[in-house]
Amino acid sequence: MKLGTVIGRVTFSKLEPSLIGGRFLVISPWSREQYAAGLAAPTSMSKEPSLVVYDDLGGGVGQVIGYEEGREAAQPFPKPTPVDAINAALVDEIFYQPWKG
Repeated sequence: MKLGTVIGRVTFSKLEPSLIGGRFLVISPWSREQYAAGLAAPTSMSKEPSLVVYDDLGGGVGQVIGYEEGREAAQPFPKPTPVDAINAALVDEIFYQPWKG
């Protein structure tokens, strides 16, 4: 699981029927520096490209989420679904201690 900050939402005029009930969020993936600063630091955009994730948990703009990419993103759906990234968690607290070795 990776962390990212929600920076926007995507609106579609037509949606795949298997995706009804959720929405799509634009997120900025966290950089190493953001992990070290944690939630107390001001939110900034990372240099990584932004991506779109499917969300049925209710994440909002400015919130930190945990997301999965690739094959794992399609696992919650009963049928094959065109999803490459999914919101897996809404983050409340972060405890990060980098390895010193």
